[in-house]
Amino acid sequence: MNNTEKEIISLLTEDSRITAKQIAAALGITEKAAAQTVRSLEERGVIVKYTAIVNADSVDEDFVEALIEVKVTPQRGHGFDMIAEEISSHNEVQSLYLMSGAYDLAVIVKAKSLKEISRFVSEKISTFDTVISTATHFILKKYKVEGAVLREAEGGKRLSVQA
Repeated sequence: MNNTEKEIISLLTEDSRITAKQIAAALGITEKAAAQTVRSLEERGVIVKYTAIVNADSVDEDFVEALIEVKVTPQRGHGFDMIAEEISSHNEVQSLYLMSGAYDLAVIVKAKSLKEISRFVSEKISTFDTVISTATHFILKKYKVEGAVLREAEGGKRLSVQA
């Protein structure tokens, strides 16, 4: 990967709405070269998706997110890849990471309720023969996501609990 590609990735990571014209101006290249480089990065699978980070507290939509630690027995010849592929195929799964340390996979899931997440763990993850154990941690509040600090939503002030 060349320096121009790295710089374009950095710009797009900071703001995925940046235009080819703005990239060109920032890097001192032509707009055509910027657009072609972005297209090449997309075609090669370097850029996988463009997304927006939304402060969930500002949106009138209720859902629950959880981090599920999964300890598994790696499969001969496949390691963790097959179980990771199977787990990632479920719509509830937002992110999936291979980890070092006390557990093997970190699974971020999103559902409409605690009960749905509980059902997902008990019926879809725990049923795999290679799964040794799971631990579910519910996400209560997000402060920073993908480098973006989330601000308190309007009217979202915490109530005092002091007497």
